[in-house]
Amino acid sequence: MPVQFSFSHDIAHHRLNRRLLQQRSADLLHLLKLEAAEVSVVFMGDVEMAAYNEQYRKKKGATNVLSFPAGEGDDGFPPQATELGDILVSVDTARREAARAGHSLHHRLIELIIHGMLHLIGYDHERSEDEAVRMWDYEKELFQQIQTTRSVAMPFLAINVDHVATIRQARGGVEPDPVLAASLCELAGADGIVVHLREDRRHIQDRDVRLLRQTVKTKLNLEMANAAEIVDIALEIVPDMITLVPEKRKELTTEGGLDVLANAKKLTKTIEKMRKAGIPVSLFVDADVAQVQAALDVGATFVELHTGPYCEARTMEDQEQQFRLIEQTAELAYETGLRVNAGHGLDYRNAHPIAGLPFIEELSIGHAVVSRAVLVGIENAVREMLAIVRAV
Repeated sequence: MPVQFSFSHDIAHHRLNRRLLQQRSADLLHLLKLEAAEVSVVFMGDVEMAAYNEQYRKKKGATNVLSFPAGEGDDGFPPQATELGDILVSVDTARREAARAGHSLHHRLIELIIHGMLHLIGYDHERSEDEAVRMWDYEKELFQQIQTTRSVAMPFLAINVDHVATIRQARGGVEPDPVLAASLCELAGADGIVVHLREDRRHIQDRDVRLLRQTVKTKLNLEMANAAEIVDIALEIVPDMITLVPEKRKELTTEGGLDVLANAKKLTKTIEKMRKAGIPVSLFVDADVAQVQAALDVGATFVELHTGPYCEARTMEDQEQQFRLIEQTAELAYETGLRVNAGHGLDYRNAHPIAGLPFIEELSIGHAVVSRAVLVGIENAVREMLAIVRAV
């Protein structure tokens, strides 16, 4: 592996997303056209970094990053041609710097890895002011390019067929059948099917969920309130995953995300039941860092970020603000080790920017696709949405 990581025991209390750091480092080597190079990155605490700083730079205290280009070994033999050297990073110092700048820890760690890597290939900001400026500008350019690289594969598209059932329930008959609609969505290329079994059974029925469990070939995501009756049904049919959402009887559709902080105890119990049954749990939350952290604390595997405020924004400025909030929250969620989905209100006009966010791996879209299907058929509606989501 071109980039070898090691982590000191002194930083075990820091939550580090090793997959993210590994990928960003590999992306950096690619941008520098050094895919074949070998680099060692060591993450440590301030105490260990201070020892290196005093030994090799004759300076007291810790620094944020040190670079040691490959040189002759103790045996006098030159290093291999592909060997660049070692980068030492103090996670303690990086966390303090990130907090002062209002950035995430991983944001700062990636900046320091870039800085250290440029030192390994010959840049030195201490030689002259002009070189310091050139190095700083190049660091910013590389960081921006890395951040816009997707951290997960091309986003998946899951289709919510609730409103096919809404049309059926309007007449109290048997058509249109959401189970058949789900099959057509899969034939058109959808990566998953989503249904919300509400306590009042206003659209999806128990019969639908049981048949979908038997017929869905991709992935069945059961949206549900944290209600004992629905929990028991989920444990009985064992969907591929569940998404816990808030639920009010008078609402037309889900309004806002779960308050995980206020319901942590109940959610923890349900998530533990699902874990024992082998069912991953996603929590539908607003783009709020505190709620994301709470989702991690109660044991969720995923968060689904509520995109409603972004979709409902009345001005370009408001929409941009909501988009940036989703972007930042998705990054922080991914950094903690949570997997990130998004949904609610997405349609053919606004889904593409969300699909392009590098940390989001699946979009859940329902009403827009079912509405479009009335005019062009459900298979065409799904294919049109797939073209938008995958054009990132």
